[in-house]
Amino acid sequence: MVTYTGDVTPGGAPDVRDAGGLRITKVAVDEKMSNNCYLLRCRTSGAQVLVDAAAEPDTLLPLIGEAGLTTVVTTHQHWDHHRALKAVVDATGAEVAAGFPDADAITEQTGVEVTRPVRQGDVVRVGEVSLEVITIAGHTPGSIALLYDDPEGHPHLFTGDSLFPGGVGNTFGDEAAFIQLIDEVETKVFQRLPDETWFYPGHGGDSTLGAERPHLAEWRARGW
Repeated sequence: MVTYTGDVTPGGAPDVRDAGGLRITKVAVDEKMSNNCYLLRCRTSGAQVLVDAAAEPDTLLPLIGEAGLTTVVTTHQHWDHHRALKAVVDATGAEVAAGFPDADAITEQTGVEVTRPVRQGDVVRVGEVSLEVITIAGHTPGSIALLYDDPEGHPHLFTGDSLFPGGVGNTFGDEAAFIQLIDEVETKVFQRLPDETWFYPGHGGDSTLGAERPHLAEWRARGW
């Protein structure tokens, strides 16, 4: 069996791993932006959730297949994370979940109603699997992460553009937004979750909290 790495490229094959009751399929779309999209499938029921319909419905819809989708979760309002949202929702009839403060902007930009604005602690179901919403403001006001706490292994965290290997997300020179973002990442993620937590960002490769934890003070000091 090929070991999951999380290293994917636009136009390339997806990477797949089984984590307890959840199958995680990661695919990259759009040569320029190289967004990550994550198809999450309950291994018992076959129910599926997509995290970020970022682009390329011709890539995403065959991956989703006949099993369809119950929900598309949009991690935040930035344009590069929802360009395929309308096509995917039109094809699947999935509900659309997003952080409450970003919901109106996503609807305005895409023409797709956010049917489920979510807040801290809300749960998105993937069949028999639960994903907990963690709100992480700073990159955008309504950015969210999704936590799957695998009872048979370690936690898995889908972070959007709030946390990457090597730092938190871009706050575009806004010092107050940066402080808010790194404070929330530190208190809601690093102080809560163990080192073995594997996280999956909106662009690029994955990492673990243990690999990044020693650098938190460095990130805060550099201001980005």
